[in-house]
Amino acid sequence: MTENSGNTDNRWSFGRDIIVFQFKLLADGFRDMLLIPASLAAGLVGLLFYRDNPEQPFHTILGLGKQSEHWINLFGSLPRKQQLQASMSVTRAGNLDQVVGKLETMLREQYEKGGITAGAKNSIDKSIDALHRGIDKVGSREDQV
Repeated sequence: MTENSGNTDNRWSFGRDIIVFQFKLLADGFRDMLLIPASLAAGLVGLLFYRDNPEQPFHTILGLGKQSEHWINLFGSLPRKQQLQASMSVTRAGNLDQVVGKLETMLREQYEKGGITAGAKNSIDKSIDALHRGIDKVGSREDQV
């Protein structure tokens, strides 16, 4: 096999990786477009109708999203060594969940001190309780009819 033949094979393999990645990006974007309204709807349904376990519908959507993430395997054409290096650098730098965790800790501390978030939390809790009472009234009316 000539040196030129190896370059041609590499070029075609690389071209395939580019095309596959574009299709994966499209699939990932389409999945995200579906997950946005589905997760919001599941969260709302959970808050309104699943009093004992309001996170259940939302976590179901998260599970479906995780399955689709594995199926799409967006960065699967990255050589294994580079995948490991990228994974290790993310671990050192942290990720969005860690940033959110730090923000949550800060807000929780403010809440415990009785800061502005305590009032906001109480307002949200009151609003959700009022929605539940309204749903109960509608449900009891329907039972009477």
